Amino acid sequence: MSIITGADPARPDLLAVLEDRGHRVTTPRRAVIDLLDSKHDGFSAEGIRSELPGVGRATVYRTIKLLVEVGVLCKLTLPDGATRYTLARFEHHHHALCVKCGTVSEFRDATIERLMRTMGQEISGEIVGHRMEFYVVCRQCHDQPAD
Repeated sequence: MSIITGADPARPDLLAVLEDRGHRVTTPRRAVIDLLDSKHDGFSAEGIRSELPGVGRATVYRTIKLLVEVGVLCKLTLPDGATRYTLARFEHHHHALCVKCGTVSEFRDATIERLMRTMGQEISGEIVGHRMEFYVVCRQCHDQPAD
């Protein structure tokens, strides 16, 4: 299993992805994309909005929605219902989400993929996709002393 956190692997060119799909890249949308490009961990739409006070809430949310729809952002839901987003660093991957700080890490695992192929033989119908999310207490939160 390979886990990626804090690394800067090859990332999609968010502006090019939107332009290639016929979406206009306005100055406010560019500001959102520039900020998202700087993110290495999970983030919330409201967090992005608060970091860009000059950009309207609707623009932030619409831009994030577009990026999720085209597959370059992943939308994740924590057990408490909070939504986090992360840039998709791998074409196919799974997530581990810290339930304390909201950090998101991505991983790929050949064993999981083999299991999915085996399950596909047992399921009536064709598996067209799957998601796997582990809810964890990350190492940093685990190592913090209790209050």
